Amino acid sequence: MRQLMLNGAVETFDVVIIGAGLSGVGTAYHLMHRCPTRSFVILEGRDVIGGTWDLFRYPGVRSDSDMHTLGYNFKPWKAAEAIADGPSILEYVNETADENGIRDRIRFGHRVRKADWSSADATWAVEADCDGKVVRFACNMLLLCGGYYDYENPHRPVWDGERDFKGTVVVPQFWPEDLDYRDREVAVIGSGATAMTLVPAMAMGGARHVVMVQRSPTYVVSLPSRDKIANFLRRVLPDRLAYAITRWKNVIRVSRFYRISRRKPERVKTLLLRLVRKALGPEFDVEKHFTPHYAPWDQRICLIPDNDLFDAIKSGQASIRTEEIDRFTDDGLRLASGEVVRADVIVVATGLRLQVLNGLSLSVDGRTVNAPDHLSYQGMMLSDVPNLILTFGYINASWTLRADLTAEFACQVVNELERTGNRQATPRLTEEAMREMPLKPWIDCFSSGYIQRAMHRFPKQGDRDPWRNTQDYLADRKSLKGAPIADGVLQLSNPQGS
Repeated sequence: MRQLMLNGAVETFDVVIIGAGLSGVGTAYHLMHRCPTRSFVILEGRDVIGGTWDLFRYPGVRSDSDMHTLGYNFKPWKAAEAIADGPSILEYVNETADENGIRDRIRFGHRVRKADWSSADATWAVEADCDGKVVRFACNMLLLCGGYYDYENPHRPVWDGERDFKGTVVVPQFWPEDLDYRDREVAVIGSGATAMTLVPAMAMGGARHVVMVQRSPTYVVSLPSRDKIANFLRRVLPDRLAYAITRWKNVIRVSRFYRISRRKPERVKTLLLRLVRKALGPEFDVEKHFTPHYAPWDQRICLIPDNDLFDAIKSGQASIRTEEIDRFTDDGLRLASGEVVRADVIVVATGLRLQVLNGLSLSVDGRTVNAPDHLSYQGMMLSDVPNLILTFGYINASWTLRADLTAEFACQVVNELERTGNRQATPRLTEEAMREMPLKPWIDCFSSGYIQRAMHRFPKQGDRDPWRNTQDYLADRKSLKGAPIADGVLQLSNPQGS
């Protein structure tokens, strides 16, 4: 591609990938194998590979999906545990990078801040901070694979009296390595996946007692950490075939469960609560602590392995309070009822904050890209923004299912541009379609707080293809596999005068 002149040195690549976590490493693999003549670089703000799986170090950190679907479609997950701990997932990502020479393509310590598209040159000008200096890159295609969490700013409510508390307050995203909670009373505030992970892990890790303090309940389902069918298939079949069969088994199982949940929510609710009662026994107040006031999959259902949370509660190592927090006290938390939960350590596991477009400042020909002013094309591009592809996984299934689809789509776009001699791929929405089509939030079927708090900053979606951001892997796969890239909406072109 043609060199773009900027102030200072500029490195030029066909493709720039933002982020060296699960999505970025997987996307790099697809580029190397599907677009072997295209040059690319990965820009990673931190000093290591892994993203979420390196950053999160709290006790018990693990996947909340099975690894046969959270794993890449090209690299079999070979461990016996289908629900894996964080270090095992990090090892898997690092192994993928090293097996394929991807580590050599990564620029660590490069935190991308902004990118500007030039229509005259069909080029993204990308700026990153590195060691206090601004480093510049130019590329034709920009792939955002940095995830959707704001790692530096979790959702952190503030309560009255926090300064009065004489113990230790911890946020899971910034877990201190030297925290010793053995033989100490622990309170975990929250009811999401992080809290569900922390409570049994800290109980088994030596805490005197762990109390989960939640404002409202969440649906919880337990699955075996080991998939007996997957492990049997690995013993009798080649790794890739066994993995593919298990992957499809789990895709179909999860998809079917989601669809049944949406069609027959009361039946699924009854089933979920029956399983909880079976695990905790007739004396436990399941109605109060595990019965949400919403339907299954209005929010994500929390997955726990091998009944670990339920076992911690039954053994007396852990307990639950479902009540508003009034304030912190010097020795714990006072609830709205007046009860005081004694604690030496309080863990604030109140959720994550989402960031749009990897937190970058983007512009097209000097005009700022304000995400809510654009529509999502296939859940992967933005209307009127050329050569930008973003990875955003499913909320009702494994993240990597969507990440793999997005990477494959990106490779198709890159190859189609090369084949046709074009340099720009831009989703265009006609004025007539814009007037006729109702607009909806980027994610419109999910009531979780971390989603709702952020939707005003995200792109919109329409009510018809290809402007819908579906949460349906099977439907997405069917619509994308073999479909023409130039579909009449995604327009391929060259800069004027070229």
